[in-house]
Order: sequence, then structure tokens, then C-alpha cells
Amino acid sequence: MRKRSKRYEKAAKLVDPDKRYAVAEAVDVLRKMPGPKFDESVRLCVRLGIDAKKSDQIVRGAYSLPHGIGKTVRVAVFADGEHAEAARAAGADFVGAQDLADKVANEGWMDFDVAIAHPSMMRVVGKLGKVLGPQGKMPTPKAGTVVDAVAQAVKEFKAGKIEFRNDAGGNLQVILGKKSFEAKKLEENISAFIDHVRSLRPATAKGNFIVGAYLSPSMGPSISLQVA
Repeated sequence: MRKRSKRYEKAAKLVDPDKRYAVAEAVDVLRKMPGPKFDESVRLCVRLGIDAKKSDQIVRGAYSLPHGIGKTVRVAVFADGEHAEAARAAGADFVGAQDLADKVANEGWMDFDVAIAHPSMMRVVGKLGKVLGPQGKMPTPKAGTVVDAVAQAVKEFKAGKIEFRNDAGGNLQVILGKKSFEAKKLEENISAFIDHVRSLRPATAKGNFIVGAYLSPSMGPSISLQVA
């Protein structure tokens, strides 16, 4: 069994493993946990009652959190001409077309958090699926990252819009803020995201859609949430 640090064990004592906490209670416990010297991210794992092997039950998308995630998001945009200029003006960190695609394909360059593409660039970006797909960075219309209005998309992701997609086990794992956030802001981010996920229930999913949800700091134990 993996040996936990004294800090982790002290934090774990604050959590009742048999209890499902209301969001406000969970945030209060999380903020009391002893942590490292850096400002930890707050993570949420949502267990979904889906068959992740079925394409019609995949849950994915993008969502603008009420209070962002407290992190500088690096945005790369595949565009040219006026769309490229608009992306730069909106604050994109990296902008390019074939040159940017070549950098990803040939150099394995991945120094960005979100990739956005104008539809006219998909002939170029489409070839990067095997590279960007496993990293969760492949632009797609469903995630709001293949759009005509690239400048608007850049602003939204810079402001805290997040992408998400269930993994092979049917779980969604996202960062919803920082431990230093005001409690109310964390609560609102968490509740808003869970409500949004609830609205994405696939028509073919059976039984409970949200099976469980777990909140944790990046270096601490999980807290089970009430999601019924």
C-alpha cells in the first residue's frame, strides 16, 4: 500500500468516508485541509452511469464556469488571414496554420492548454488527430473549439471556459478553481458544472446518470458529494 504523507493523513481525518457532503459542506472541509506551499487546484470527478464504449453515450463539451478556474489558459489557434488577426487581437497565445500544424506533428509541440480551429483549417488540423486526440486537445465542433468566431472562442477560454470528455471508465475529471478561491465562488462553480452535466444525459443511458461526484484538492483526499 502506498504510504501517504503526514499532511495527507491529517487532511483525510477531516473527511467522513461514509458521508455524502452538500457542496457547501465539502468546500468548507476542503478549505480546512492542510496543503503544500502552492495554491492547489480544486478537482471534481463525476462518475457517470453510461457505457463509455458506445459512441452515442459519450459525454463531452465545453462550459464557461461562473468564476473561471484561476489559471492562465494557453490558447493555440489554427487560422489564417483575418481570422488569425482576430485571434491575436483577442489574446491567443499561439496562432498559425500549416506552420503550427507542422510544429505539432513534427516536433511534438504541446505547450498549450486549448486548441481552437477555424473550420477552413480542418483540412490541416484533421491530420493531427492521432497526436492531439490522446491529449484531449483535438479541436471539435461539439467542444466549441471548431468555430467561425475564433476571437470569441479565445476570449471565452481565456476567461475560464473548460473542455471535458468522459474517460474509458465513464468518468469526467475537471479542474473547477483554486483552493484560495472564496468559498462561495467554488460552490457556484461546482454546482453550475454538475447541473450542466446533468443536462447532457444521453437518450440511451439507463439508470442513474450521475452515479457519484468527488471533490478534492490536487494533493489531498476526495470528498463524496450529494448529487441526487
